[in-house]
Amino acid sequence: MLGALAARHDWGDSLPKVPLVLARACAVTADGQVNLDAHQMANAATIAAVGIRQKMPEYAVVVALATAFQESKLENLTGGDRDSVGLFQQRPSQGWGTPEEILDPRYASAKFYGALKKVRGWEDMRVTDAAQRVQRSAFPEAYEKWAEESEVLTKALLGKATGAVSCTISGEPEVRGAAAASGLADGMNADWGTLRSATAEPDGLTVDVSDDRDGWRYAHWLVSHATDHGVERVLFGGLEWEAEDGDWSPIAGVPAAGTGQVVAKVFN
Repeated sequence: MLGALAARHDWGDSLPKVPLVLARACAVTADGQVNLDAHQMANAATIAAVGIRQKMPEYAVVVALATAFQESKLENLTGGDRDSVGLFQQRPSQGWGTPEEILDPRYASAKFYGALKKVRGWEDMRVTDAAQRVQRSAFPEAYEKWAEESEVLTKALLGKATGAVSCTISGEPEVRGAAAASGLADGMNADWGTLRSATAEPDGLTVDVSDDRDGWRYAHWLVSHATDHGVERVLFGGLEWEAEDGDWSPIAGVPAAGTGQVVAKVFN
């Protein structure tokens, strides 16, 4: 029974509806705007990537993001109500895994999607009802208030919007050079599964793509994870994102479509 897998961390109505915008800030614009800090953005991108890798429909990503918004504010929490931990505040004592496993955002996301798939008719439920069938929260209506934000994030992270994730990163990068490039390749493969089309390079990586949707999925993921992987620039679709500026801008002499490659460069 799904009830045996109940995750718990009830923020109730005390959780602010708009996440805090911190120094290293990200704006997601896709038929609406959501502002997140760098860690929230990276976690959102991982949740979306795992959903795509598991071949879950778009609506599942919306439900997952709304759940993580409510349970943890998209932060990978080391504690919570009773033994709850992680993005979805899943409980080891309720069969979700060990604390170490649950604190891996990829593992936690995969477990959430696995539980959601077992809910009969979840595709036709409201966001809050689908989430509640997995989480068993004392505040069953709380997830719904995150539906709009989650739809904006999902549209961007699933590649249905162009240049929709913009993050400004100032100060010294956390990692540089070959270590950054290696970590970036490892992180991307961990989220998406091993990408045969991805080529690791000493100063970053290149991903071959067949269409703009896949291109923007990867480009937005790279920007979302720029802080933790030392990404300085991302190029795709005739546009370039730079960490210090934070915005996407046209690349002179490059067509707006049909480039066929997403390119990421790390700080040297």
